[in-house]
Amino acid sequence: MALPKDIQFVTFDCYGTLIDWETGAFEAFKEEAAKDGFTITDRDQVVRLFLDIQHEIQGGSYELYAEVLRRTAVRTAKEIGWDFESSRSQFLPNSVPKWPPFRETNAQLERFRKKYEIGIISNIDDKLLGATRRHFRVDFDLVVTAQQVRSYKPDPAHFKECARRLEDKKKKWVHIASGYETDVEPCIKLKIPVIWVNRHGRELEPGQKKPTAEVKTLRDAAKLLGVA
Repeated sequence: MALPKDIQFVTFDCYGTLIDWETGAFEAFKEEAAKDGFTITDRDQVVRLFLDIQHEIQGGSYELYAEVLRRTAVRTAKEIGWDFESSRSQFLPNSVPKWPPFRETNAQLERFRKKYEIGIISNIDDKLLGATRRHFRVDFDLVVTAQQVRSYKPDPAHFKECARRLEDKKKKWVHIASGYETDVEPCIKLKIPVIWVNRHGRELEPGQKKPTAEVKTLRDAAKLLGVA
């Protein structure tokens, strides 16, 4: 799908695209483990386990993201050898309000906001997203969460619900996201123009389809759409 010539609406994935969840989650694990005298130094391991375990949990029956995080905390702790009381697993959802935006996020969102209507499409619950939105200096015209559609991306429900709400604007819509499996692939399947913010320089495997466009940062996406 090519980018529309007359873009009117731009949506963003939140965590990984606007919010640096990797830093936020790792710091939460490290700080909580330190209370037990357990030192966590391997950030890549924690991030990988977080992603893999969370994805597995989200593939089951729907439950609020806060509960997904609690279960992810317990299983991740076990995998890294941290003797952790499951009753303390609330530390991870409690950390979400402190997960930081990327340095570029607010300046670029303000630029997008001046030219387009904007929205968020996110695998989270409404309460936790509400806490995250305090980091942003702009408001959003549309928000679709996992709680609202009772499923998690890459299930297409988020995008179908967004298209339903956009009505006649859906043909003038572009999605921007860092998650390939969660966002880029479903957008390609649904023929939604998508810009992949490939922050880690990941290379696609044979058979994986390319997004409409690929950039390294949110600022690059803004430049591509003529707002930076």
